[in-house]
Amino acid sequence: MHRPDRLPPPAVRARLLATRVTGSRYVFLNLAPARHTTWALAFAGREECAPDYFVDRPTYPFHVFEYVAAGRGTVRFGKGREQKIGPGSIYAYAPNLRCCMKTDPADPLVKFFFVLAGRDAGAHLAAAGLTGGTVRRFNVPAEVLTIAEDIIHEGQRHAANAAAICLKLVELLLLKAADATTGQPTSGDARARENFLRCRALIEAQAETLGSLDEIAQAVGLEPQSVCRLFRRFQRTSPYQFLLRRKMALAAEFLVESGGLVKEAAERVGFADPYHFARCFKAVHGVSPSEVRLYRTTLS
Repeated sequence: MHRPDRLPPPAVRARLLATRVTGSRYVFLNLAPARHTTWALAFAGREECAPDYFVDRPTYPFHVFEYVAAGRGTVRFGKGREQKIGPGSIYAYAPNLRCCMKTDPADPLVKFFFVLAGRDAGAHLAAAGLTGGTVRRFNVPAEVLTIAEDIIHEGQRHAANAAAICLKLVELLLLKAADATTGQPTSGDARARENFLRCRALIEAQAETLGSLDEIAQAVGLEPQSVCRLFRRFQRTSPYQFLLRRKMALAAEFLVESGGLVKEAAERVGFADPYHFARCFKAVHGVSPSEVRLYRTTLS
């Protein structure tokens, strides 16, 4: 049974933590993981930076990723250029990568950091697109902030499973990071995302009646090619595949809740041919619509 670590000695704290902060909350979970550990959350924290906050670390003993909740500042990795960071920014650095961070004195940073240990820690960050030297930005910062706060809260409970729970939340945070928009936002990025959200909201609300890419594009006032680019960029799929999955989700919901006929489900989501509908349904859900109806009969 694992118990979270107590506060490290002052000398260790000075090496691991920044000193120019006006407020902080830290959780120490696994500062000395076993040699066979694949990955673990060693410790994490939330820091309110002082106006003179500045960190220049040539090396660090762990892999780290940080998330900015508020404020402005800059970060530079190795010999790379200085990059701006602000609310929603996320970035990572490795043990052998120099990292320099400073805050805007007029708008001090408030940020979370998560320190990972274990032989696969770097691979987990890379899978989320968090390679050293890249600053990304979350599309949904409010959701991420909730997860980050939960990690600190769970770590401070000092429960038997605190470390395991926190690591699962870190995993969720990295999955969110994998869907983050790359790079710093521009006015063009904001317009593109707004257009994408309009397209996605239309499909989610009117999937039953929409039948083609041209219909989607016409409804939102964009060219079909533009709609395709938006979905590849923000959803990593085509608008047709997104529409199809939404249609099949609605069809499955109808079959489970009402026990209606497969033909009726097909008609409800705009398929005139029930056989074509059945093929699409199985391609999306892995089972036929008839099997879904059987599930309902079995559970009734």
